[in-house]
Amino acid sequence: MIINVSEARNQLSKLIDMAHHGEKIILAKNILPLVELIAYKPKTKRKLGLLKGQIHIPENFMDEDDEINALFYGNT
Repeated sequence: MIINVSEARNQLSKLIDMAHHGEKIILAKNILPLVELIAYKPKTKRKLGLLKGQIHIPENFMDEDDEINALFYGNT
């Protein structure tokens, strides 16, 4: 389907839905095709846990630091 840009502005949600369902949508300006609207498909799936065993989080990671608290809240 070829549709003019000015018409596409009013029907963008409909065109996105059509492209998502596999229809080929081409946006044109003055009858000159400019871009094709296609559904996004990630190239690869994310792999979780790639850094497992490579990062060490110290046991006291969540402990408060008096010096940093003084910088934020002042001396109390």
